[in-house]
Amino acid sequence: MTAFGEPVADPAGPGLTRVQVPVFCSQGGFTVVMVVDDAGALAGVRFATAAVWTPPDYADEKEFAEHEITVRAQPGPVGGTLTLPRGPGPWPGVVLLSGGGIFDRDGTAGPNKPLKDLAWGLASRGVAVLRFDKVTHSRPELAQTAGFTMTTEYVPHAVAAIRFLQRQLAVDSRRVFVVGHSMGGKVAPRVAAAEPSVAGLVLLAADAEPMHQAAVRVVRKLAALDPGVGTDALVETITRQAEVVAGPSLSQSTPTEDLLFGFPASYWLDLRGYDPVAAAAVLDLPMLLLQGGRDYQVTIEDDLARWQTGLAGRPDVTVRVHEAADHLFFPGAGPSSPSDYEHPHHVDPAVVGDIATWVTERESARNP
Repeated sequence: MTAFGEPVADPAGPGLTRVQVPVFCSQGGFTVVMVVDDAGALAGVRFATAAVWTPPDYADEKEFAEHEITVRAQPGPVGGTLTLPRGPGPWPGVVLLSGGGIFDRDGTAGPNKPLKDLAWGLASRGVAVLRFDKVTHSRPELAQTAGFTMTTEYVPHAVAAIRFLQRQLAVDSRRVFVVGHSMGGKVAPRVAAAEPSVAGLVLLAADAEPMHQAAVRVVRKLAALDPGVGTDALVETITRQAEVVAGPSLSQSTPTEDLLFGFPASYWLDLRGYDPVAAAAVLDLPMLLLQGGRDYQVTIEDDLARWQTGLAGRPDVTVRVHEAADHLFFPGAGPSSPSDYEHPHHVDPAVVGDIATWVTERESARNP
């Protein structure tokens, strides 16, 4: 054993949290997966073999350099990484926003690092990239704090990251885009409204269906794959909590234990009042929407269709579906499932190419 990786925590059911700790050895590695309850008692443990992340074939480390940075915003600073193509530039730039959950700057999921894939792939193609740890990764307790909202979770640090990237001498400050995955895509229009200098949005599997509705849909699908008393109880709990979120009695005083994912009422009240498609429709910005055909979390029918309807007739909006891609844009075949993320994958090179080409085309349009 040579080192421990960054622990990753995510909900594992009512009152339970799953913690994954990568362990690196000289001949490879494995992940310790623990489930603990709200009192910190160990509810389960297993060991999963895991390959150490290796760069995708489309990343060329000779073409860029990485620098550790700090993104400073309320409610506190977070760590980040600036990935700059070599040469004077000026390069177009993107700020990456990860999905819902306590994610680090790489979007780590098991042995996979999809945001790092994107950063290295884009930088290899002449696009500067800034990615950063979510504030809830640095301070997980914030997610259970009264007054916490999606804005708190994303917007201050996203705006600070945009401005940081714009100040880099090798970056064209007029051509800094926001690339958001999943909930990062949902919140991207709100980020652009807060920082009007953004040049455009790239929405990767951005959810548009109300989150409490999506939670019920997804848990029912997963329960069908693994039926039993435990999964039936989970469906019942999630459904009951979603009904409270959607109900007329939801208020700031609603107990957190009655709500989904341990988020306070402030979080759900904010989400209920936010329509990402409507927020995007009023922005005078070019947008690229990418969707995986095998994605069961954010789907063509439940989410992409809402974006297409709300943004219909916009010549500056491009939509592409990658039929073989799952929610993390890993290519594959057949129905996708959570167990897929336990095995090493890389973001489809076609997705990296779509983003790089689209950003470059925006450069050409502005600088003929």
